[in-house]
Amino acid sequence: MRYSLPSPGADGRLIKITEEDFSLDEMVRAAKRNDAGAVVTFLGTVRDDGIVEMELEAYREAAQTMLEHIQEEAESRFNLKSVQIIHRIGLLSVGDNIVAIVCAAGHRDEAFQGCRYIIEELKSKVPIWKKEIGKDEERWV
Repeated sequence: MRYSLPSPGADGRLIKITEEDFSLDEMVRAAKRNDAGAVVTFLGTVRDDGIVEMELEAYREAAQTMLEHIQEEAESRFNLKSVQIIHRIGLLSVGDNIVAIVCAAGHRDEAFQGCRYIIEELKSKVPIWKKEIGKDEERWV
């Protein structure tokens, strides 16, 4: 399967909201840097909670702006060398990738804390919504 992953900038940054799947391996390869001793990843997938599919929608412009703000805060607070965030939208099935975060830092604690901070901020502040679709019902979560 071919994945669409734009190259991070020279500063190691990437933020993307997309309908396309992504490769976590490619993201990790792009995050590796000579000045980073740790690369931490988070991968969120569609879990089987009795659903068949999940539909994700975003207010793209606002979501992009908020993700950029979160990225900048995380880089500053945790001394991150590289941050990549990809979030999918559209119709997804159980097992599909939803979100990936890759943080590179000089040390593991910084990378872990930065990655955790980003996913928690993303979940609470970024305008992305999900609808769970079951065999007999649909509901926005």
